[in-house]
Amino acid sequence: MFVRIVEYLSWCIGVIGILVIFYGSIISILKFIKIENKRFKGKMSLSDVDSLRLTLGTYLLLGLEFLIAADIIRTILQPSFEEVAILGAIVTIRTVISYFLDREIEDVQEHHTIDSKIKI
Repeated sequence: MFVRIVEYLSWCIGVIGILVIFYGSIISILKFIKIENKRFKGKMSLSDVDSLRLTLGTYLLLGLEFLIAADIIRTILQPSFEEVAILGAIVTIRTVISYFLDREIEDVQEHHTIDSKIKI
């Protein structure tokens, strides 16, 4: 019974991670379309592109965190050496991706802050 509940919980958390990434992608696509409309009218700014990158990066990072949590919970149920090794590889890859996404988000935020100060 407990194993089934934990499996279901892990599955739900994984689905939440996928939904977060999907939702962030939809929002980013809509922002991208708006930015392209501005570009065709000659009114696009770099802060629009930075905002798009910040939005997509944030949702990707959050979704990856949920997926890592789901993998960790799933591995608790089947702690064989092979499962732990696979989890280690997955967590390592996702952590590296998360690290670089986080750095990219910080760079975009810093660039956006500098642009805001220059406009004032």
